[in-house]
Amino acid sequence: MSMEPKKKRKIAWGITGSGDKLSETIEAMKKIKELYVDNAIIEVYLSKAGEQVLKHYRVNDDLKVHFDRVWVEVNANSPFLSGQLQMGRYAFLLIAPATSNTVAKIAVGIADSLLSNAAVQALKAFVPVYIMPSDYKEGIISTRLPSGREMKLQIRKEDADNVRRLATMANVSILEKPEDIYTVFEKHFGSKKN
Repeated sequence: MSMEPKKKRKIAWGITGSGDKLSETIEAMKKIKELYVDNAIIEVYLSKAGEQVLKHYRVNDDLKVHFDRVWVEVNANSPFLSGQLQMGRYAFLLIAPATSNTVAKIAVGIADSLLSNAAVQALKAFVPVYIMPSDYKEGIISTRLPSGREMKLQIRKEDADNVRRLATMANVSILEKPEDIYTVFEKHFGSKKN
Protein backbone atom coordinates (compact mmCIF):
# COMPACT_ATOMS: atom_id res chain seq x y z
CA MET A 1 0.00 0.00 0.00
CA SER A 2 1.60 3.29 -1.12
CA MET A 3 1.51 6.29 1.14
CA GLU A 4 0.99 9.25 -1.18
CA PRO A 5 1.50 12.66 0.39
CA LYS A 6 -1.72 14.43 1.26
CA LYS A 7 -2.60 17.13 -1.26
CA LYS A 8 -2.53 20.67 0.08
CA ARG A 9 -5.75 22.67 -0.12
CA LYS A 10 -5.77 26.27 -1.29
CA ILE A 11 -7.14 29.16 0.73
CA ALA A 12 -8.10 32.51 -0.81
CA TRP A 13 -7.29 35.41 1.50
CA GLY A 14 -8.73 38.78 0.48
CA ILE A 15 -7.49 42.09 1.85
CA THR A 16 -9.54 45.26 1.39
CA GLY A 17 -8.64 48.90 2.04
CA SER A 18 -8.87 48.85 5.83
CA GLY A 19 -5.81 49.78 7.85
CA ASP A 20 -7.41 48.79 11.15
CA LYS A 21 -5.91 45.49 12.39
CA LEU A 22 -4.04 45.12 9.09
CA SER A 23 -0.57 44.55 10.56
CA GLU A 24 -1.95 42.18 13.22
CA THR A 25 -3.82 40.23 10.55
CA ILE A 26 -0.71 39.87 8.40
CA GLU A 27 1.28 38.66 11.43
CA ALA A 28 -1.43 36.10 12.29
CA MET A 29 -1.51 34.86 8.69
CA LYS A 30 2.28 34.48 8.59
CA LYS A 31 2.12 32.30 11.72
CA ILE A 32 -0.81 30.31 10.32
CA LYS A 33 1.10 29.74 7.09
CA GLU A 34 3.98 28.25 9.11
CA LEU A 35 1.64 26.11 11.23
CA TYR A 36 -0.27 24.72 8.25
CA VAL A 37 2.57 24.54 5.72
CA ASP A 38 1.87 20.82 5.19
CA ASN A 39 -1.89 21.31 4.70
CA ALA A 40 -2.63 24.67 3.11
CA ILE A 41 -1.49 27.06 0.43
CA ILE A 42 -2.58 30.62 1.18
CA GLU A 43 -3.04 32.81 -1.88
CA VAL A 44 -3.60 36.54 -1.39
CA TYR A 45 -6.01 38.75 -3.33
CA LEU A 46 -5.83 42.51 -2.84
CA SER A 47 -8.55 44.97 -3.71
CA LYS A 48 -7.25 48.12 -5.41
CA ALA A 49 -7.74 50.00 -2.14
CA GLY A 50 -6.12 47.12 -0.25
CA GLU A 51 -2.94 47.48 -2.30
CA GLN A 52 -2.92 51.22 -1.66
CA VAL A 53 -3.36 50.80 2.10
CA LEU A 54 -0.67 48.09 2.27
CA LYS A 55 1.79 50.52 0.68
CA HIS A 56 0.68 53.32 3.00
CA TYR A 57 1.26 51.11 6.05
CA ARG A 58 4.57 49.90 4.53
CA VAL A 59 3.66 46.21 4.77
CA ASN A 60 3.31 45.48 1.04
CA ASP A 61 6.84 44.06 0.71
CA ASP A 62 6.42 41.99 3.90
CA LEU A 63 3.30 40.39 2.44
CA LYS A 64 5.02 39.58 -0.87
CA VAL A 65 8.04 38.08 0.92
CA HIS A 66 5.94 35.70 3.01
CA PHE A 67 3.25 34.70 0.50
CA ASP A 68 4.09 33.29 -2.91
CA ARG A 69 0.91 34.30 -4.71
CA VAL A 70 -0.30 37.89 -4.35
CA TRP A 71 -2.76 39.22 -6.93
CA VAL A 72 -4.16 42.74 -7.26
CA GLU A 73 -7.69 43.52 -8.44
CA VAL A 74 -8.01 44.65 -12.05
CA ASN A 75 -11.80 44.47 -12.04
CA ALA A 76 -14.61 42.37 -10.52
CA ASN A 77 -13.58 39.32 -12.57
CA SER A 78 -9.83 39.75 -12.87
CA PRO A 79 -8.03 37.91 -11.51
CA PHE A 80 -10.67 35.20 -11.92
CA LEU A 81 -11.11 34.45 -8.22
CA SER A 82 -14.89 34.03 -8.35
CA GLY A 83 -14.63 31.30 -11.00
CA GLN A 84 -11.88 29.52 -9.08
CA LEU A 85 -14.05 29.53 -5.95
CA GLN A 86 -17.06 28.19 -7.84
CA MET A 87 -14.98 25.38 -9.33
CA GLY A 88 -13.94 24.28 -5.84
CA ARG A 89 -10.29 25.23 -6.16
CA TYR A 90 -10.31 26.87 -2.70
CA ALA A 91 -11.41 25.36 0.61
CA PHE A 92 -12.74 28.73 1.76
CA LEU A 93 -12.57 32.48 1.25
CA LEU A 94 -11.26 34.69 4.06
CA ILE A 95 -11.63 38.47 3.80
CA ALA A 96 -9.62 40.11 6.56
CA PRO A 97 -9.73 42.94 7.21
CA ALA A 98 -12.92 43.90 5.39
CA THR A 99 -13.99 47.52 5.00
CA SER A 100 -17.52 48.64 5.75
CA ASN A 101 -17.93 49.18 1.99
CA THR A 102 -17.10 45.54 1.18
CA VAL A 103 -19.29 44.30 4.04
CA ALA A 104 -22.24 46.39 2.84
CA LYS A 105 -21.87 45.14 -0.73
CA ILE A 106 -21.78 41.49 0.29
CA ALA A 107 -24.69 41.98 2.72
CA VAL A 108 -26.96 43.15 -0.11
CA GLY A 109 -25.47 41.03 -2.91
CA ILE A 110 -23.58 43.71 -4.84
CA ALA A 111 -20.75 41.98 -6.72
CA ASP A 112 -18.98 44.87 -8.47
CA SER A 113 -15.48 44.49 -7.00
CA LEU A 114 -13.07 41.56 -6.91
CA LEU A 115 -13.75 40.59 -3.29
CA SER A 116 -17.48 41.32 -3.15
CA ASN A 117 -17.92 39.32 -6.36
CA ALA A 118 -15.77 36.49 -4.99
CA ALA A 119 -17.84 36.33 -1.78
CA VAL A 120 -21.20 36.39 -3.55
CA GLN A 121 -20.12 33.73 -6.07
CA ALA A 122 -18.51 31.56 -3.37
CA LEU A 123 -21.77 31.57 -1.41
CA LYS A 124 -23.69 30.50 -4.51
CA ALA A 125 -21.32 27.52 -4.79
CA PHE A 126 -21.59 26.59 -1.06
CA VAL A 127 -17.98 27.65 -0.35
CA PRO A 128 -17.57 28.96 3.22
CA VAL A 129 -16.81 32.67 3.54
CA TYR A 130 -15.13 34.13 6.63
CA ILE A 131 -15.16 37.91 7.07
CA MET A 132 -13.35 40.04 9.65
CA PRO A 133 -15.03 43.47 9.40
CA SER A 134 -13.11 46.55 10.45
CA ASP A 135 -16.39 48.02 11.73
CA TYR A 136 -17.51 45.12 13.92
CA LYS A 137 -19.92 46.84 16.32
CA GLU A 138 -21.03 50.39 16.90
CA GLY A 139 -19.14 52.61 19.29
CA ILE A 140 -15.78 54.30 19.54
CA ILE A 141 -12.65 52.33 18.65
CA SER A 142 -8.99 53.15 18.72
CA THR A 143 -6.76 52.32 15.77
CA ARG A 144 -3.15 52.98 14.81
CA LEU A 145 -2.11 55.09 11.85
CA PRO A 146 0.96 54.15 9.76
CA SER A 147 2.92 56.72 11.81
CA GLY A 148 2.06 54.79 14.98
CA ARG A 149 -0.18 57.58 16.24
CA GLU A 150 -3.48 56.52 17.77
CA MET A 151 -6.71 57.65 16.16
CA LYS A 152 -10.27 57.39 17.51
CA LEU A 153 -13.04 56.35 15.11
CA GLN A 154 -16.77 56.06 15.56
CA ILE A 155 -18.31 52.91 14.12
CA ARG A 156 -21.75 53.81 12.81
CA LYS A 157 -24.87 51.80 13.64
CA GLU A 158 -25.51 51.36 9.90
CA ASP A 159 -22.13 49.67 9.39
CA ALA A 160 -22.65 47.41 12.41
CA ASP A 161 -26.12 46.54 11.06
CA ASN A 162 -24.50 45.28 7.85
CA VAL A 163 -22.20 43.04 9.89
CA ARG A 164 -25.23 41.64 11.72
CA ARG A 165 -26.95 41.09 8.36
CA LEU A 166 -23.93 39.12 7.12
CA ALA A 167 -23.92 37.03 10.29
CA THR A 168 -27.39 35.70 9.42
CA MET A 169 -26.36 34.52 5.95
CA ALA A 170 -25.78 30.82 5.27
CA ASN A 171 -22.08 29.84 4.96
CA VAL A 172 -20.86 33.24 6.25
CA SER A 173 -18.94 33.45 9.51
CA ILE A 174 -17.96 36.74 11.11
CA LEU A 175 -14.61 37.07 12.87
CA GLU A 176 -14.04 39.80 15.43
CA LYS A 177 -10.24 39.90 15.60
CA PRO A 178 -7.16 38.42 13.88
CA GLU A 179 -6.79 35.74 16.58
CA ASP A 180 -10.15 34.30 15.48
CA ILE A 181 -8.59 33.28 12.16
CA TYR A 182 -6.75 30.45 13.94
CA THR A 183 -10.08 28.80 14.75
CA VAL A 184 -11.04 28.88 11.06
CA PHE A 185 -7.91 26.93 10.12
CA GLU A 186 -8.41 24.54 13.05
CA LYS A 187 -11.95 23.85 11.80
CA HIS A 188 -10.74 23.03 8.29
CA PHE A 189 -7.34 21.42 9.00
CA GLY A 190 -7.29 20.38 12.66
CA SER A 191 -5.49 21.85 15.63
CA LYS A 192 -1.78 22.66 15.46
CA LYS A 193 0.42 23.42 18.44
CA ASN A 194 2.33 26.73 18.35
